[in-house]
Amino acid sequence: MNVKSIAATLVAASLLVACQQMQDNPKQTMGTIAGAGIGALAGSQIGSGKGQLAAVAIGALAGGWFGSEVGKSLDNADRAYAAETVQNSMESNRTGQTSTWRNPDSGHAGSFTPTSTYQMASGQYCRDFETTIDIDGQAEAATGRACRDDAGNWRIVQ
Repeated sequence: MNVKSIAATLVAASLLVACQQMQDNPKQTMGTIAGAGIGALAGSQIGSGKGQLAAVAIGALAGGWFGSEVGKSLDNADRAYAAETVQNSMESNRTGQTSTWRNPDSGHAGSFTPTSTYQMASGQYCRDFETTIDIDGQAEAATGRACRDDAGNWRIVQ
């Protein structure tokens, strides 16, 4: 069985499990799906040929696990606090300036720090960032990129 077949089988199995879990725990399922997508995207930036395909598969699995763990614990209020912090930070923060959020009901918290700002060759403005989420004393860190869309809103693209 080649690498493409294995990757396709893993994706299909994940989708079948996700259908059942969507009913049981939609936050965890959405976190898993989003994490797998981000992990696959990150993996696609590594290597070439068969090595790149393996990196995509590993990135999808790792991202899916991370997203599942975060999604399992975050509620809508947590996501609203985080989203507001992201938008405000992208608009107002200087590079290196950290903004934080905290949900007083759940005790969950996080931070967001733009790490660089630049203009793409297409003219689109983008910012790289670092973020952390602290759930029940367990902090998880991630990095990514957000760019302005045609309407002028910041959208996480990586």
